[in-house]
Amino acid sequence: MRITLFLLFIFFTLNSDEIIYSDQLNLDEAIDIVKTQNLEIKAAELERQSAHADIGIAEGNHWGKLDFVQQISRSNDAGNVFGFKLTSREANFNDFGFDEFLAQMGGLPGNTNELLNTQPDNLNYPDDRNFFQSKLQYMLPLYAGGKISSYTSITKSMEKMKTLDKENIINEKVYQLRKSFYDMALLESSIKNLDVILQNIKTLENMISTMISEGYAKEVDLLEIQAKQANISRYINEMEANQELLYHYISFLLNRDVHEIELPATDIVEPRFDDETIIKRNIDIQRASTGLQIRKEMVDVSKAGYLPEIGAIAELSTADDTFLGDASDHKAYTVGAQLTWNLFSGGIDSNKVQKAKVEHLKMQTQYELAKKGIALQVDQIRTEIRSLDQEIDYLDKELELANRIYKNYEGRYRENLASMSDVIIKQSFQVEKILDLQMIKNRRNERIFALEKLSNGVQE
Repeated sequence: MRITLFLLFIFFTLNSDEIIYSDQLNLDEAIDIVKTQNLEIKAAELERQSAHADIGIAEGNHWGKLDFVQQISRSNDAGNVFGFKLTSREANFNDFGFDEFLAQMGGLPGNTNELLNTQPDNLNYPDDRNFFQSKLQYMLPLYAGGKISSYTSITKSMEKMKTLDKENIINEKVYQLRKSFYDMALLESSIKNLDVILQNIKTLENMISTMISEGYAKEVDLLEIQAKQANISRYINEMEANQELLYHYISFLLNRDVHEIELPATDIVEPRFDDETIIKRNIDIQRASTGLQIRKEMVDVSKAGYLPEIGAIAELSTADDTFLGDASDHKAYTVGAQLTWNLFSGGIDSNKVQKAKVEHLKMQTQYELAKKGIALQVDQIRTEIRSLDQEIDYLDKELELANRIYKNYEGRYRENLASMSDVIIKQSFQVEKILDLQMIKNRRNERIFALEKLSNGVQE
């Protein structure tokens, strides 16, 4: 029994996606999926993670670096061999040729100059020697004019920039997804309206066929109504093809196959928030603000050129003609500090500071321009929405009138008070209003989504 339950658990786990999303996919579920499965968003997250790693790299400079250096050499160069022995603490007087010096000591003092001019063979022509030096070296920056702290701060701002880039992509994909869902709802609404008209045409076609058989109508009337029926069917087929294209696009956004969705309402309430709130939430403004902070930090980096740099070093080493031979006896240490202060660079430092200040001022101007640009877009969008709302009101009334006129002319045709051409004309007017209404509602939804997009996708 336990094995059966375990196997069922594995089965349902492996097929969890199909179970969770087996029904119609609603908009909220689709938004959750696009945030985690969309490939562009995944790529943006990897960019953010890369920027986060840069923070660790910058912060690591505070702690300096510890290196292990292993040197392996073999040489018969006089300077190298003597240096090897000295480093290994194995140099002796014989290395200086003292055996030759002592051999000639019996001739003193008469041959002093000749003795001093003797070239020691052991020193000048030593035998080959191996050299193994193992060294631990730690270098620590004590003061760098604030450059390390500034670079760390810059990398944190760059991570924030990458985070905002990711949010911007999420915002864009959610905008496209919501627009696709509402476009689908408008298409479905228009198809239903056209289906009603198509059914009316079919009813009228049956009536005309009966009237022809009774001698009250002409064949041309039947041809006109059949042509109109084909025209409406063409509109419906075109809209259904657009629905299929939207399913392909939604599948692309979600990185998974989607064949059925839960349609939202066709009408969207305009979000209610003021310009200040939109500007505060807007991603482009936040990116510009982050860029301004980076430029300010770059000014601090440029000023570090006027300041000294202080570093410390500590080394622990051992050397021998074999690897780690007599390591304890041959060990050595070195500690020290170094100050470097550039006193003159031909005006390069001052020009760097000046350039950084100019770039900061330029970024500040771009930041203010971005805020004014977003405010202008908000005003334009709101004006467009108000205008489209009025158009929708007018078209609703015109469609209602077109429906009544068509019904009136259909009744008049039955009483032989109007021609089939008159009925077709009134019906064309009816279809025109349906299509116009769909187009205007689509534009209104797009403008509302654009307004939400400016506020970082927040709906209120």
